[in-house]
Amino acid sequence: MQKLIYITVLFNMILSCSSPKGENAPVQETIIDQNKVTLTVAQIRSAGLQTDTVEVKEISSHLRVAGKVDVPPQNMVSVSFPLGGYLKSTELLPGVYVRRGAVLGVLEDIQFIQMQQDYLTAKSRMDFLQSDYLRQQQLNASKASSDKAFQQASSEYKSQQIQVSALEQKLSLIGLNPAKLSATNISKKVNIYSPISGYVTKVNVNIGKYVSPTDVLFELVNPSDIHLVLTVFQKDIEDLKIGQKVLTFTNSDSARKIPATILLISQDIAADGTTEVHCHFDETTHMLIPGMFMNATINIRNRKSVTLPEAAVVSYQNKHYVFQATGDSTFNMVEVETGETEDGSVSLLKPAEAEFRKGRFVVQNAYSLLMAMKNKSDDE
Repeated sequence: MQKLIYITVLFNMILSCSSPKGENAPVQETIIDQNKVTLTVAQIRSAGLQTDTVEVKEISSHLRVAGKVDVPPQNMVSVSFPLGGYLKSTELLPGVYVRRGAVLGVLEDIQFIQMQQDYLTAKSRMDFLQSDYLRQQQLNASKASSDKAFQQASSEYKSQQIQVSALEQKLSLIGLNPAKLSATNISKKVNIYSPISGYVTKVNVNIGKYVSPTDVLFELVNPSDIHLVLTVFQKDIEDLKIGQKVLTFTNSDSARKIPATILLISQDIAADGTTEVHCHFDETTHMLIPGMFMNATINIRNRKSVTLPEAAVVSYQNKHYVFQATGDSTFNMVEVETGETEDGSVSLLKPAEAEFRKGRFVVQNAYSLLMAMKNKSDDE
């Protein structure tokens, strides 16, 4: 608001600056058309207008992209159970941190009892068949028994070994230790253990619910290898390389920049012409949560650009303009497309004609010309 008042006062000063007085003195007017304004020498001096040529300099180009926080597949786990059963207990809530090997929940079912019974029975029979095998081996060595009897004892013993070994693996799969199992400690319950250390993201069951082997009971995530996946257009890929630095920030806290480094550039281009760029955060913070959307700025390279001071560019109705001097006191308003800004200079992308670049432009108090032009247009 203060800037607008200043420009208005300055404009009034331009129009009321010193000019010949008296009834017969010639009146000097400001000549204005839609995109051109002509001032007197006194008005130019009063407004403090200054002109200069464009300057070609190197300006850092920044690529602005967006993406979301993610973790590698090995750090995300969906916990299921190989056998069906009823959930007896669990104390998990989303957001709870658990360590590897911690009990996530307890299941119970009659088939757990049956599996332990089958194992102990098979193991007992294996002990008997082992004794019979050793006895037949001794008898056969002394020719006291036939080879057929020895071979039958050997076959039955090895078959029982296979059955016992298979049952051991099944018990281990559901979290039971066969070495500690006996006839006195058969249990109807089994524990579900956490395969990783991390945070619980989902709890898909409740106490008393029957679960099947295909059900996902819990979902866990280990944020130790958290990273950022950026979506980049195909045309910008050539400006990126592994090891390049990235500044990331969230929408809620854009002032806080979290540095990251490009770790991997996907070689697959999606149907919409984009690809994924994986970045590793240089520092970890609890505010980074998988699935969170983030923005990023990548300093890609220095480019030689045609530039003018920021004060030379004015904004009007969402467009950018500069005032080009077409004579000693006439200025033409030209629409331009601006690029990056650095150290008080702004790059001009369009127009790119050589004649335009050779001209002189208002670099000081350009807004006073805009105000003079638009106020005159309103009066007409």
